[in-house]
Amino acid sequence: MEKKKTTEGKIEKKSEVVGNVCDDRNCHIHGNLKTRGRVFEGEVIRKFHKRITIEFERMTYVRKYERYKKSKTKIHARLPVCMEDEIHIGDLIKVQECRPLSKIIHFVVIEKIKSGENGK
Repeated sequence: MEKKKTTEGKIEKKSEVVGNVCDDRNCHIHGNLKTRGRVFEGEVIRKFHKRITIEFERMTYVRKYERYKKSKTKIHARLPVCMEDEIHIGDLIKVQECRPLSKIIHFVVIEKIKSGENGK
């Protein structure tokens, strides 16, 4: 968040998005959020304000049948304010682990890999 001093000595807080610069403190680019750990790629299935849900398939081994099965995993990730306009439902994105931001959010959106089929 950018703070400016006025001529009277008061501090004004500026909280707006200008281009791709945001004042979000939970943004890994412009804020104070450190990313670490695991990285996943998945398709956006739901989009909320400051949060998205991605889904991806993985293969798990079933020991009893000595075979693999497909299973889907859903992850909730923090969507920084500066990236809200470029990411839509159906896009392929990359998320990376960070500290817990809430009860269900432990990942943050790093980049958009490919646009979805609907081409918004």
